[in-house]
Amino acid sequence: MMAVTAVQAQERTPDWKRWHYLSEEEMNSPVRNENFSETDPPTGTPRFVGEFEPMQGVMIRYPLGIPTSLVAQLSNNCHVYCVVSSSSQSSAQSSFQNAGVNMNNVTFVNAPSDSYWIRDYGPWYIFEDRNPAIVDNKYNRNRPNDDNMSQVFANFWNIPMYGMNLTHTGGNMMEDGRGHGVSDELVFQENSYNETNVRNKMRDYLGIDPYHVTIDPQGDYIAHVDCWGKYLAPDKILIAQLPQSNSQYALYEQVAEYFATTNCCWGYPYHVYRVPEPGGYTLAPYTNSLILNKSVYVPMGDNASYNQGAIEVYQTAMPGYDIVPVYNNDYYTSWENTDALHCRTRGVMDFNMLFVDHREVLHGELEWQEEYPVVSKFIAYSGMDLKQDSLLVYYSINGGEYQVAHMTATGEPDEYVGHITGFQGGDEIDYYVFGADESGHRYTQPVFAELDPHHFTVGEQGLTDMGLFINGSLELELNEDHLEAEASFTNGNYGSLAPIEITNIYEVENPLGEAYLVINPEHELPYSLSAEETFHFTLNPNSQAGKGTITTFVFVESSDKQLEYMVTIDEDVFVSVTEISSETKLYPNPTNGNFTVEGANVAKVEVYNLVGQRIYAGQGQMININANDWNKGMYLVNITNQNGAVETKKLVVR
Repeated sequence: MMAVTAVQAQERTPDWKRWHYLSEEEMNSPVRNENFSETDPPTGTPRFVGEFEPMQGVMIRYPLGIPTSLVAQLSNNCHVYCVVSSSSQSSAQSSFQNAGVNMNNVTFVNAPSDSYWIRDYGPWYIFEDRNPAIVDNKYNRNRPNDDNMSQVFANFWNIPMYGMNLTHTGGNMMEDGRGHGVSDELVFQENSYNETNVRNKMRDYLGIDPYHVTIDPQGDYIAHVDCWGKYLAPDKILIAQLPQSNSQYALYEQVAEYFATTNCCWGYPYHVYRVPEPGGYTLAPYTNSLILNKSVYVPMGDNASYNQGAIEVYQTAMPGYDIVPVYNNDYYTSWENTDALHCRTRGVMDFNMLFVDHREVLHGELEWQEEYPVVSKFIAYSGMDLKQDSLLVYYSINGGEYQVAHMTATGEPDEYVGHITGFQGGDEIDYYVFGADESGHRYTQPVFAELDPHHFTVGEQGLTDMGLFINGSLELELNEDHLEAEASFTNGNYGSLAPIEITNIYEVENPLGEAYLVINPEHELPYSLSAEETFHFTLNPNSQAGKGTITTFVFVESSDKQLEYMVTIDEDVFVSVTEISSETKLYPNPTNGNFTVEGANVAKVEVYNLVGQRIYAGQGQMININANDWNKGMYLVNITNQNGAVETKKLVVR
């Protein structure tokens, strides 16, 4: 952890004309956006990249609003793109060289500008499908040179620019890279309170939906979200916390509660981190930080104790990142609570990044299944091939060593699946997804990998469908007492029909490999069961059953059909036996297209592919299903009867 400078800013009364605030002349003039041109939205799918994603560079403006010592730090992290007028470039170059800036990582972009708040007026970088582009908006200040900066960089990169006809500003926008965005209510105020128009444009030009528009808890003139909050990851948000005595305390808590009870893009509530600030005029601009690749540059304030607390919050929330405190003691450009490091810099996304997009994150307590599929898209924006042997799921069971599951293509564009296996009911699973491409780009989700992985709990082992094929007419009679159950079945074939051969009676092997029952048939098997003859067998719990309620399955195999009994042993060692029968039909199987599920007791039919995605759902006793557009392969057909029991049949589509 390195401090850029060790000199703290002094207490003083701010010169309001020097900050984001409009000058007196600007305040008395109408807003001029003569450099803005509206366009149609992107025809491809837009993705607004998050600040915590890979960055090729960072944009600043000269004359600077940040210390030159920080420019030196940034130049060793990535490329620095410095907006400067032609007449000032030699001065900027001399200043940078004297400060030890790595000039090999500096590019000067000659253009006129009006201020150093490049966060607010700089271009909004997006991907349109796989190609970089820029979205421009109306800058909400009377600074036409600043408002033209998006066009400057669209020309610089030679990439498309889309004009989104909204008055907006970069300091009042944060996004998660997966379609969720946050601003405060200033965006509605500055666009005639036309909420529908704002939301539609944010969706169409930037791909932002849902768009979380909150109150402004700070209650200050600037009304920018980066003055009080910040995305740290798709599921993590940092929000300032004031003392209870502060008049704005309740509003900050209201916003924090909103996110703590709102789902992130991965399907569970945000993890909300709070960074304490003293309030009042004491400098503490901790949320106005810059995330740049694996570093977080945090502007420091006047109080050493609060400074240290802010650093510790970032370290907790972003394990594996270098947390860099940055002081600024320049009288004219020093930090303000409403204007610090984030406001004066802007990242440039890596146009060739590898994006790991695992959306259906496994979390919470999940119902038991033999294995859990992990499905992810891998987008190589470089255009290079993915490394097929480097698309991986890393997972750990109960804190043990990480295991690796290789991912294979599902048949959907850019989509791969790997499977987590080898667990038992109640186990705790940590996992993350890793990918690499031939350009050398690598990425993980979550970005913190094993330091803060995805997490879920395996549910207790329950009923497992065994895939029954029962189409005969055997009957079942039960006699039960406290210690054992006696089951019998009778050959229902009357008259001259041939006997039924009973070939085997066994308890199905359960996932733990334990036997819960002692099965005693009255005859040695195989046994030929004559017409109207009854066959008996007893079931007794053995010592493996232990305490608690256990469910297992017993199969009776015969030349006529296969019977399955569901056997429940409760904690008092009482055995109950229930026949699981099936009168449902699935035909034709395999199928070249259409197939039918039929049964008098059928209530619902669902079809899943082998990565666990539901591709069909329907109701009725006879359902004709069109599978002509499905990929060839194996599918699982879940058939729910009127009593809620589920039977699974395997279907092959050719």
